[in-house]
Amino acid sequence: MSDESVFREVDEEVRQEQLKKLWARYGSLVIGVCLLVILGVGGWQGWRYWQTKQAEAAGDGFFTAASLVSSGKADEALTQFDSISHPGFRVLAELREAAVLASQGKTADAVKIYDAVAATASAEQSLRDLASIRAAVALADTADVADLAARLKPFDADGNAWRHVAREVMASAHWRLKDYAAADTQVQAMLGDPETPASLRQRAQMMAQLLQPLVAAK
Repeated sequence: MSDESVFREVDEEVRQEQLKKLWARYGSLVIGVCLLVILGVGGWQGWRYWQTKQAEAAGDGFFTAASLVSSGKADEALTQFDSISHPGFRVLAELREAAVLASQGKTADAVKIYDAVAATASAEQSLRDLASIRAAVALADTADVADLAARLKPFDADGNAWRHVAREVMASAHWRLKDYAAADTQVQAMLGDPETPASLRQRAQMMAQLLQPLVAAK
């Protein structure tokens, strides 16, 4: 046997002895870390599975409630919407619940829910804006004009996607109070905006025709 082979065998034995000492000292720690990693991965996968199942259940509940509304079973739908607590569907359920209440003439209850959604900081801004607009629409036939104006002021600005609806609501409120000049101002703003949707523009044109003799008479 050559000197090189002897040295190699001795070196190998030394390394094995070092590994044995290291394992004796840190082996339990390595095993513990491996177990923690395995448990962590398993826990994460389990949590994701649970979240998925929760979301699926909430989605099924939401669409069941929506079907109940379509079937004319409003009270059952309200109960179903109210039972949905999953964050991903809760705000949508509240918006639909408020819409059902508004259709039943329960304006105060509907507006209370809309205002709560609008004030929910964790909700998507688009849904908060929708809640604010729907609250104003629900109040258009009864609320004080100043209150409506305060609610809708943030939306009545060039570039805001809700400005057209806001102007129509204000025009309707002014018409209700026979303030035809103020109503006409809102209508003309709608007609003068090239981005006013066709359906709203058509209603604005009809209102403008009705307002013309009334404004002239003043």
